[in-house]
Amino acid sequence: MYRGTVNGLYRWPVKSLRGERLPALLLDHRGVAGDRAYALVDERPAHAGKRLTVRQSPGMLAWEAAYPATCDGSPEPPGPPVLYSPGGVPWAWDDPDLPATLTESYGVPLSLRAADGQQDRGRTVLVTFEASLRGLEEELGARVELDRFRPNVHLDTNAPAFAEESFTEGTVITVGGAVLEVTGDHTGPCIRCAVPSWDPYGRERWPELQKQLITAHENKFGVIMRVTGPGTVRTGDTAEIRR
Repeated sequence: MYRGTVNGLYRWPVKSLRGERLPALLLDHRGVAGDRAYALVDERPAHAGKRLTVRQSPGMLAWEAAYPATCDGSPEPPGPPVLYSPGGVPWAWDDPDLPATLTESYGVPLSLRAADGQQDRGRTVLVTFEASLRGLEEELGARVELDRFRPNVHLDTNAPAFAEESFTEGTVITVGGAVLEVTGDHTGPCIRCAVPSWDPYGRERWPELQKQLITAHENKFGVIMRVTGPGTVRTGDTAEIRR
């Protein structure tokens, strides 16, 4: 059994855009309430309406998305997100000019889609660990930004670096008021794509990072988990890992 605390909480309202760090998250059947609930759809004929991601357009990371603040501090999103251009100009999700503006920015014809749970592995939560982040930095001899991995819950625990690589079905994390579990259904150690090799703003690629993950860690970093006990999690909450 390992113990620790919540070091950071993150939500990514629009898939592949930059997101927001929050003091509290609501974890439930959606994974994280409002996480990847919106996406940009590639309308090029050869792409058949698939979601546009950083893999096709790293420049997506130049844009940011965040939900308006709620008056009572509730972690439930109050409505669609606001998008911010690289120059900081805000755009409402339902602004009729937004699709054309994004098309011009990315050079890809696109449309907008709203639907809960557009994570690559279903409606899940990505948990990362401070010890593993520091371990990866030691291996690479350089600072590694956590945002590259787009986590939801970042924990600082007494687990050794990269312990999550061996988390199997039945591993449970109790964190704040929620329970997360590796269920064997598209959950478990997270196999990474090429996205973490891009800096959080999509400006420069660092291929050595992905090479290190592949050669030393079977391309794993963090763990995908299912919410089996819904609840609200706050920064500083205690966390307990049972395997």
